[in-house]
Amino acid sequence: MEHFIVSARKYRPQNFEDVVGQQAITNTLENAIKNNHLAQALLFTGPRGVGKTSCARILAKKINQQDAALSSEDEDFAFNIFELDAASNNSVDDIRNLTEQVRIPPQIGKYKIYIIDEVHMLSASAFNAFLKTLEEPPAHAIFILATTEKHKIIPTILSRCQIFDFKRIGVLDAKNYLKTICEKENITADDDALHIIAQKADGAMRDALSIFDRVVSFSGNNLTREAVTENLNVLDYDAYFSMTDLLLENKIPEVLVNFNTILSKGFDGQHFINGLASHFRDLLVAKDKATVALLEVGDNTKKKYLEQATKATLQFLLTSIDKANDCDLKYRASKNQRLLVELTLMQIASITFDGEKKKSANYIIPATFFTALSPAVKEIAKPKPLEKKPVTVQKTVIEKPKATLKTPVLKTTKRRSSAFSLKSVLEKKVDNTKSVVEENYDNHPRTPFTQKELIKSWNLYQQKLIKQGEKNMAYGMSSSEPKLLADFKISFTLPNELMKGQLKTGSTKLVSFLRSSLNNYGINLELDVSETVEKKFAYTPQEKFDKLKEKNPLLEELRIKFQLDM
Repeated sequence: MEHFIVSARKYRPQNFEDVVGQQAITNTLENAIKNNHLAQALLFTGPRGVGKTSCARILAKKINQQDAALSSEDEDFAFNIFELDAASNNSVDDIRNLTEQVRIPPQIGKYKIYIIDEVHMLSASAFNAFLKTLEEPPAHAIFILATTEKHKIIPTILSRCQIFDFKRIGVLDAKNYLKTICEKENITADDDALHIIAQKADGAMRDALSIFDRVVSFSGNNLTREAVTENLNVLDYDAYFSMTDLLLENKIPEVLVNFNTILSKGFDGQHFINGLASHFRDLLVAKDKATVALLEVGDNTKKKYLEQATKATLQFLLTSIDKANDCDLKYRASKNQRLLVELTLMQIASITFDGEKKKSANYIIPATFFTALSPAVKEIAKPKPLEKKPVTVQKTVIEKPKATLKTPVLKTTKRRSSAFSLKSVLEKKVDNTKSVVEENYDNHPRTPFTQKELIKSWNLYQQKLIKQGEKNMAYGMSSSEPKLLADFKISFTLPNELMKGQLKTGSTKLVSFLRSSLNNYGINLELDVSETVEKKFAYTPQEKFDKLKEKNPLLEELRIKFQLDM
């Protein structure tokens, strides 16, 4: 069996042209070599796997290279390159040995190049011992330092180096490089499959090549999007597309089932909600032709984004992103994380429900809406087919119509009495409200509730009336406490008929609120009058004075002494 070489080593760049995504830095280094304008201390910094060490090795070879056409790894000048790992050689003695070697000039070539990798691992004493040599090195010595954590290097070292900041490799650059490797290895790969690998690498080319080797070992020489998503255990684009379709169609039960399926595959709730927020962001980007170029996806997936972006409104996307980000912030602190994500999904699914009517920020479609649409209810509501009866043919005798006398039009037409006539006063007004058919709540829930829960909902509606400016009805509701009777009947006693009439006018909305709040559609309200009901609040100035007088009887003596009116 042949020895396997991983792609990260097999396809390591040997020239500046092979380095992916760092054109600005490679061009600068090439021009510096050509113009003999190279600094004696260089610092390569940036994320992992972006080509820092590779560029350092290529630069070290290029410096002593006399003829590019005859260059080879086995040339003598390659022995002038010294590579040191600062992670394992971080003491003062190691740096002293290095400074002693630096004094010796090269036997072949002009320069001795020292590559110090992971230079941030040097101790503070080692840094100080290295300062003088780094500031005034011999003319034949060049130092190339490489690190992933520039902030850990002391400022005195940074000030003596020419710094090159390596950037993360873009998704498209990584995907194109993987496509080139596939051509060399005779591997067929979907464009979306390579795109997912490049995204998963998060800007590191070495990670992208490692993931590529893993996926090839799993699926062979044919890389498909399904195989990549299964092996890497990432959520496919289709999962977010199908979830967004359900959210736009307000299908809360299907949304919760779909989310449960995602969790059953081992995905984390926060990972899903983050991906959903990114999906909404991509849809927002796809709505404008000027920002479509910001979509870092394959061509087939881009078409799906453009198609779904036409279905989603701008307001829906902005509100959904806000709710998803809020869920992400609260996720770690939540004790019931699954419920938090489910509530967020239900709120997002309720954004486009019921048109443009004003709803609260955390509005959720009532469960009764979906129970009314359940298959059992639909089966009951389905009209039964008409029974076919045998048709019997009967002979009909056509008779001539008898001549009838036509009565005058004015005598048969009933005239409407004027509203200003005396006759209109005596006529009884027709009550059109009785013709309204009440809604049937037989199939709606009848959840039991306690007296305490009833009073809580009662007080909530009273506060709602106060905010709406309906203070008379709110005052009537505060005259006593509602009492829960059998069969979900609520009895409420008022001090007089006037307050009873005011409360009866708005009782329909009150009952509707209680039914929705307590999830019980069998609630009925009975209003009674009893003059013995004691008022809780002072309404008139006289009542206010009487309340104060009960607390402090001296107020009455004060009023009499100063002859005050009340």
